Amino acid sequence: MDPATLIGIGAALLAIFGAMIMEGGSPMEIILIPPLILVFVGTFGVGIAGGLMDEAKAIPGSLQKALLKGKQVEGDIVATIVHLAEKARREGLLALEDAMRDIDDPFLKKGLELAVDGTDPDGLAEILDAEIDGKRVRDTREAKIFNDMGGYAPTIGIIGTVIGLVGVLGNLENPSELGHMIAGAFVATLWGVLSANVFWLPIGNKLKRVSDAECAQMSLIVEGILAIQSGANPRMVDRKLRALLPSAPAAEKKKAA
Repeated sequence: MDPATLIGIGAALLAIFGAMIMEGGSPMEIILIPPLILVFVGTFGVGIAGGLMDEAKAIPGSLQKALLKGKQVEGDIVATIVHLAEKARREGLLALEDAMRDIDDPFLKKGLELAVDGTDPDGLAEILDAEIDGKRVRDTREAKIFNDMGGYAPTIGIIGTVIGLVGVLGNLENPSELGHMIAGAFVATLWGVLSANVFWLPIGNKLKRVSDAECAQMSLIVEGILAIQSGANPRMVDRKLRALLPSAPAAEKKKAA
C-alpha cells in the first residue's frame, strides 16, 4: 500500500491538535457531537444530492482506493511485456495464448487477446484507447464527489454556526452561559473548514493522482502490445517502454527518441 495519504492526514491532525494543546486548549473542546453530525452528515448529504446514486454507492470503494491504494509497479509490467515480446519474436503471436494464463492484469490480457485474434493495429489501439478514456471518465466522477464535498463543507459549517448563534441570542438572559454557547457555535465552522482541507480535498486529489498513474500504465501497455504485434526487437521494446515511465531519467528518454 501507499501510506502517503494516511501519513499526510495524520500529520495535519497532529499539527492541529498539537497547536491547540500548546495554546492551552484541549482537543476535547471541539469534539462536540451536534456540530460533527451536522458537518459530516450534512456534507455527505449535499455531496450525494449533487451526484448520481451509482457515484454514492462507490464512495466506500473510492475511500479505500485513496487511503490504501498500492504503488503502481510499472517496472514489473515492462519486464512482463518484454518477456512476451521475446516469446512472440521466437515462436510467433499464437504462442502468447499459453503465456496469457499467467497474466493477472486484465487490461494487458485483453490487449494480448485482441492481438492474437488478428485485430489490426489501428483497431486494437482504438479499442484499448477507448477503454482508457472510459476509465478516466469514471475516475473523474469518483474524485468529483469528494472535491464537491470539499466545497460544501465550509458552508455547512457556517450554517451550524448560525444555528448556534440563534440559540445564543435566545439565551441572552443567562450571561454566564453565553461564552460556552458562542464557542460551541463556532466549532461547526471549524469542522467545516477542517474536514474540507484535511479530508475531502486531499482524498479527491489522491483519487485523481491514482487515476492518472493507472491510465498512464494502461497507455504504456498499449504501446507494448503494438510493439509485440509489429514484431519489434525486445531490447528496443524495453528501452522504449522504460523511457515512457514517469521515473525514467531525461537522458534515457533522449536515447529512445
